[in-house]
Amino acid sequence: MHYESPVREPLITGDKSYHDITVDVAKPIETNAPRSWWIAFSVSLIAFLWGIGCILYTIGEGIGVWGLNRTVNWAWDITNFVWWVGIGHAGTLISAVLLLFRQKWRMSINRSAEAMTIFAVVQAALFPGIHMGRIWLAYFVFPIPNQFGSLWVNFNSPLLWDVFAISTYFSVSLVFWYVGLIPDFAMLRDRAIKPIQKHIYGILSFGWGGKAKHWQRFEEVSLVLAGLATPLVLSVHTIVSMDFATSVIPGWHTTIFPPYFVAGAIFSGFAMVQTLLLIMRKMFKMEAYITIQHIEMMNIIIMVTGSIVGIAYITELFMAWYSGVEYEQYAFLNRATGPYWWAYWSMMICNVFSPQLMWFKKLRTSIMFTFIISIVVNIGMWFERFVIIVTSLHRDYLPSSWTMFSPSFVDIGIFIGTIGFFFVLFLLYARSFPVIAQAELKTILKSSGENYKKLQDQNHGEH
Repeated sequence: MHYESPVREPLITGDKSYHDITVDVAKPIETNAPRSWWIAFSVSLIAFLWGIGCILYTIGEGIGVWGLNRTVNWAWDITNFVWWVGIGHAGTLISAVLLLFRQKWRMSINRSAEAMTIFAVVQAALFPGIHMGRIWLAYFVFPIPNQFGSLWVNFNSPLLWDVFAISTYFSVSLVFWYVGLIPDFAMLRDRAIKPIQKHIYGILSFGWGGKAKHWQRFEEVSLVLAGLATPLVLSVHTIVSMDFATSVIPGWHTTIFPPYFVAGAIFSGFAMVQTLLLIMRKMFKMEAYITIQHIEMMNIIIMVTGSIVGIAYITELFMAWYSGVEYEQYAFLNRATGPYWWAYWSMMICNVFSPQLMWFKKLRTSIMFTFIISIVVNIGMWFERFVIIVTSLHRDYLPSSWTMFSPSFVDIGIFIGTIGFFFVLFLLYARSFPVIAQAELKTILKSSGENYKKLQDQNHGEH
């Protein structure tokens, strides 16, 4: 008797052939958009246009139209900035780190995650420009020659670190995403009927012919880029966290910030990937490729990173108490019981308690539950940034200068606008680029579960 190891759950369901994959991946591009797509697109576009209006109003009137005041001089703008940078983390992680670890389940989801990274970083990049107030001085952040005055007007500014981190991150992510798309562009080029489409995809595919040499180079470039992108996952959010950690404000001046921000970023990024994938899976009928197993794997990562974030919160509270520094202790007591207690407890419930439900297999494999949790987690992560920034600032050493922050309609409008912009980009991407890396998926079709076994059994039967 020969012992068989149990067959793994197939990563592609529904008896697909190679041709079926090509047809299914090309379908959203070649056919008319479903009604659900148009509805989602219209809503996003309206939000985006409203956001543009608010941004133009801010640039015209000045930062005074925001809810900032002399005590809370950083608020929604930085909260949103850090939130968007965080969301951009999952894409590169899914692609680069899981590629290096040879995880096959990343193949259905990596393309959308990488696109999400790029679109989220675009949203984040808007904020440093706007919150300068004088957008026409934005060139201050670039290394301009000395004829313009001194090189890098304020080299000590943490915003300058953000410029380095984000531009590096954006460019590596963009190249990584584009290189992965080349074989798929070639597939679309070969299928295109309209000459103009054929021409555009022809230019985009760089003359890809699928030769062995092409694949070899493709593999090499992917690995090199993955190797470059992996440290970036860690460095970018570490640098963003140092915007806070290098100041001496109680509640910010903490050495735990870098690892805790990185875990939080991966946590919120994976939640956003879940949200987008579940929408796309339904809209473009991709159930055969984005299976329950993919969703479960992602939920496990959300659960693990959520637990790390939970440990970081508890560590912060413990260290504040243990330090014996009354200002530090007050900062944390004020977070939990002060006027912003509702934001603190929302953050705790969304980020620490809700992911723990994923320990139950029934819940982490439920689509509806996953969709709700993915949104809850991102609300919680937004509150985390808000709590760190606003509650640490709104009460300082002088009770006479204590104040409350409340956002104006412009703050809210800009934030909603960035969400709209993000979805506009994502929905357009889903209609003009292959949302699934079909060339990579075909590499796992053969080894995918039952089909492979049937073939083997047939071969054994014949002998």
